[in-house]
Amino acid sequence: MGEVAGAGLLAHVPTIVLPEVTRRELNHGEDTTLVPGLRKLRADVFDRDDYDTVVVLDSHWATTVEFVTTAQERRAGLYTSEELPRGMCRMPYDFPGDPELARAVARYADKHGTYITPIDDPYLPIFYATVNLWTHLGVRDDPYLGLPGKRWMSIGVCQTADTEDFLRLGRALGDAIAATDRRVLLIASGALSHTFWPLRAIRHHEASGPEHIFTPEARAADEQRIAWLRDGDHARVLDTMPEFLAYKPEARFGHYLMMIGALGERACTAPGRLYSRYENSVGTGQVHIWFDRPENGWAS
Repeated sequence: MGEVAGAGLLAHVPTIVLPEVTRRELNHGEDTTLVPGLRKLRADVFDRDDYDTVVVLDSHWATTVEFVTTAQERRAGLYTSEELPRGMCRMPYDFPGDPELARAVARYADKHGTYITPIDDPYLPIFYATVNLWTHLGVRDDPYLGLPGKRWMSIGVCQTADTEDFLRLGRALGDAIAATDRRVLLIASGALSHTFWPLRAIRHHEASGPEHIFTPEARAADEQRIAWLRDGDHARVLDTMPEFLAYKPEARFGHYLMMIGALGERACTAPGRLYSRYENSVGTGQVHIWFDRPENGWAS
């Protein structure tokens, strides 16, 4: 029987794959805490041998009439971002997928009243919400190859989905993991509040300090939820989703909602460990928070 071995809400912002000298130029000579946070998370979690598959809940991959799981045996290529090709250009990636788990997730769609399709098309695009984190957490010394034996797959956010739909996908994912022999790490790849500064102002807000978050109200909403997540109060996060949506969380917070749907929703009380400070990225709220599997399971 499979299980989720760990889960995290992780920031994938473009700055994490820029050279350190560039990161410091953008941040008044200081480095972002997001990069050393990922290095520590890799040492603490991703370099271990006690998991099989990483499932990235990818907030940049927007589908429309269904949720989609990647089902390729292997994904490899060079990634250039259509959004920011100057900073994310010809980035290599190469890792095995997990078609068995991808198809298992789809088999639970009807049970949970949703729509899920596994796709194994080798030309299916990949997005930097997956690639940037794999570059830090999944690559070995050779930057063209993933860690031996570690599968990676992604699930997109459906742009017509609401909070309940995202939770239903998470329930299907949780059932599929339990029905297989997989030990899985879940990555909810995305931001908290997510409003960019306008173009004419954006270069004045590239530093990581939270004073650059788009509004003080958005910052306060983010910081409140970080406190709840650190305390393991996932129920409070779920119960206040209507209020949080006013601050435009990335992908309607679908990445987090799918993750917590797989972990038991309100019954999950796993506290989070910070692997970064709360930071700005051109107006948006970013943080790394990791949840270890409680000794008695996720839903206690």
